[in-house]
Amino acid sequence: MDFVMYIIIAAFLFFILQRVLPAKGMNHIAATDLKRELNKKEKQYIDVRTPGEFKRNHISGFKNIPLHQLSRKADKELSKEREVIVICQSGMRSLKAGKELKKLGFTKVTNVKGGMNNWIS
Repeated sequence: MDFVMYIIIAAFLFFILQRVLPAKGMNHIAATDLKRELNKKEKQYIDVRTPGEFKRNHISGFKNIPLHQLSRKADKELSKEREVIVICQSGMRSLKAGKELKKLGFTKVTNVKGGMNNWIS
């Protein structure tokens, strides 16, 4: 019985870590470092929050593609040849978005740690 409990705990921890850890090969930058990146025209800036969140407050130059629409719109609206910088409110949805982009074949993906919560305009 103890053995089964250890397997269940290990599976649960594995599941949690898979959700929280970044995808292999994904970069991370702080919101403060994002300011230096914003003028680089060769990069793509994506905000994966809801349209309502985006409308209330967003960073100029970011395009709104909500997380739930990302897999459907990524190939049509983003270039796999250019780096994609992804932001959300806290950094969790953008982390998930980065993982999704990596699965879709995007090789240069950067997540903004802490998201809009850490952004000071």
